[in-house]
Amino acid sequence: MTDYDFIMACCRKYHFTKWNDKELRQCQEVLPSLTREELVRLYRSRWIDEKSPLRKTVLQVLFEGIVGKREERIKGLPTEELAKEFRDKKSGNIALLRKEMRRRFQEHRDRFVIANAFNASIKMDQQWVTSQLRKEESGGGYPRSGRASYAYR
Repeated sequence: MTDYDFIMACCRKYHFTKWNDKELRQCQEVLPSLTREELVRLYRSRWIDEKSPLRKTVLQVLFEGIVGKREERIKGLPTEELAKEFRDKKSGNIALLRKEMRRRFQEHRDRFVIANAFNASIKMDQQWVTSQLRKEESGGGYPRSGRASYAYR
């Protein structure tokens, strides 16, 4: 019996019941030795549903080299390039870019550039910048940075 057959047998066995921890660990340890084709077949198998603890592990093994690289690239970009990519709504990374820009804004890094990018975006982003500036002006959130307002419209 190959590793793939062993995992499929376990998946069939535990499809309707709770996984045995020992066999789950055995399956997870064997996953890296499978070929990419076998991993894809496992991931798409009807015996591994979305709630299966093995499915997440299969996904991690499949995309081991890719997971986390987008976040690292975005964190390494200068703020001007972040804002430029944020304005390009076809980049596919809008949520990650928004999160990184909010973090930088709160750390008082390139606030003017970030505020302009958010003000040119959707209403939610505009309101977020406005609320952050109000917090700062009232003394409730952040120390004053010297500029009266970053919100240019």
